[in-house]
Amino acid sequence: MFFSIDGGDGTGKSTQAALLSEWLRGRGHDVVACRDPGSTPLGEAVRGLLLDRHDLAIDRRSEMLLYMAARAQLVEEVIRPALAAGRTVVSDRYLLANVVYQGHGGGLDVETLWEVGRVATGGLMPDLTVVLDMPAEAAAARLERQLDRMEQQGDAFHARVREGFLAEAARDQSRIVVVNAARSMAEVQADIQAAVQREIGAQAMK
Repeated sequence: MFFSIDGGDGTGKSTQAALLSEWLRGRGHDVVACRDPGSTPLGEAVRGLLLDRHDLAIDRRSEMLLYMAARAQLVEEVIRPALAAGRTVVSDRYLLANVVYQGHGGGLDVETLWEVGRVATGGLMPDLTVVLDMPAEAAAARLERQLDRMEQQGDAFHARVREGFLAEAARDQSRIVVVNAARSMAEVQADIQAAVQREIGAQAMK
């Protein structure tokens, strides 16, 4: 099975994805954990360009295509082989983030982004995406480090990103669940585990 954890910057995605992977392993799953962009040599190189190169001008459309290229490699090199081998994949971000950040946040056409994403991923989508949600201002206050290029986009941008995640979740409630991230780590993880367990049960009944 394939799960992704997403949400705005500062909502705790990476921590919660790691905790979910650990929980699934404890329940007997052979888990492959990955991050998007990243987890392949190409993906990590693209990640460095997108997030760390503050001196490099990247147009929003170019930005979107770079994310898509990294994801295409991730799918072919990591995710698809893992699923074919019967393993469980947990990804820290996936296509939804691209749609929300460059579409809802950055002004590109959302439906076009979904179409490009379907090409980039060969149509491979998570069985379940968990969106961690909290007010953008509160999430930003959690980032106690130097901000990357996307995190520096400004308050209005991140407010649009939050609304974008909620809008996409409302459009596809069968595949996207929203979890309140403005609580303790344990409470958030408990809700994620419950949502994942429901999906595992639903898949077992098919």
